[in-house]
Amino acid sequence: GFLTGVVTNSWLDDGPGRLLRSQLLQNLRSRFRLLLESCRIGIPKPNPGIYHRALESLGARPEEV
Repeated sequence: GFLTGVVTNSWLDDGPGRLLRSQLLQNLRSRFRLLLESCRIGIPKPNPGIYHRALESLGARPEEV
């Protein structure tokens, strides 16, 4: 009955470790209802906007988390 999500402060990576990082994120995506990557939505942590986006995406209110 719980909605779970991951909020990352990440960047687009074209370095040698990108495959491992990509596999990790894909693994997380399959286990959580939501995966928000700051680099993809343009809102870095700790900007409150990223948390508002997470709540909106999950359909939750701040007092519920």
